[in-house]
Amino acid sequence: MQGASSAQTIPLVNGIKLALAQANNKAGQFTVNYQVLDDSTAAAGKWDPGQTEANARKVASDPKAVFYIGEFNSGASEVSIPILNEAGIPQVSPANTYVGLTTSLPGSAPGEPQKYYPTGKRTYLRIVPIDSIQAAADLIAMKNAGCTKVAVANDKEAYGAGLATLLELEKGFYGITITSNTGIDPTAPNFRSYASTVQGQGANCFFFAGIVSNGAVQITKDVHSALPAAKIFGGDGVCTSSYTAASQGGVPAAIDPLIECTVATQDLAAYPGGQAFLAAYKAKYGTSSPDPYAIYGYAVMQLALNTIKNLGAQGNSKSAILAALFADKSVQSVLGTYGFDANGDTTLKSYGVYKVGSNGDPVFLQTVTPTKTVS
Repeated sequence: MQGASSAQTIPLVNGIKLALAQANNKAGQFTVNYQVLDDSTAAAGKWDPGQTEANARKVASDPKAVFYIGEFNSGASEVSIPILNEAGIPQVSPANTYVGLTTSLPGSAPGEPQKYYPTGKRTYLRIVPIDSIQAAADLIAMKNAGCTKVAVANDKEAYGAGLATLLELEKGFYGITITSNTGIDPTAPNFRSYASTVQGQGANCFFFAGIVSNGAVQITKDVHSALPAAKIFGGDGVCTSSYTAASQGGVPAAIDPLIECTVATQDLAAYPGGQAFLAAYKAKYGTSSPDPYAIYGYAVMQLALNTIKNLGAQGNSKSAILAALFADKSVQSVLGTYGFDANGDTTLKSYGVYKVGSNGDPVFLQTVTPTKTVS
């Protein structure tokens, strides 16, 4: 909730609160209390492992806690999942995309995902499609934009490094050459030497795999200085105004026409419940075009409330909620109908490609549903 990612997380939490307010803080026979836990620190300016662990332990020791929403960052969920797993707390992320949290797909690390589930039972689910799908969507977008040689930089976190690995694994499906995949030091004052290296490789496009607060703006400026015609791409970790809008600390406006990025959301108004959601969001928060993650916040609280309600007297049972989440193959939501597989992954398969609007904010361009991913 602090740092550059707050441009995404605050609207996400607003979506959570909106769904709860519409239900009058009730789910069936139960009153529902939602508590916001910030996994960032002011000192770090982003999520912090120690703070994440403290949050998870607080919830694990709360006898009335039945549903944990989070985290936003995949690296943070690597910390929280094992703690919540031992406590049997159902955990649903509205944003994690790293494949290793739920699968041993290419792009995961040794021992994943088993090391996150010490009890041997799955307690974690997510409503966003995983990075094997996002990477393919990014490659399609880059191919459509005329990219042939792409330089990739990643921030070395689970999400960024994982997404970068998947771009390499799937590049052959889409006819893209990746000239390099470089893990960067997010705290470096500049990336001019990296930009010079990329220039020497003949790259005509640049992809940043990571989150905004991990050097995304500076590395983009330096690459643009070295390769002023190169198109710039990123995943959902940077597809937000704190990266794209100069007024919010993002890249200079001159770079915006070169940027495209992906988020696991389509045109918000085109979702089955999208127009009603946008109208309600505007009425409560005053903006008609929130960050796309707002609708995922709304959807995850919708899922929690409906699951509790449908269980009747068992609505306050962690084990009953967990079983119901994995059993429901046709969740009715603002996003349409979806379900979860045995790994806890959503059946949704599409990503939205975004460009940058005249005001510096990402705006929806098109929906991509990849047909080829690693398996």
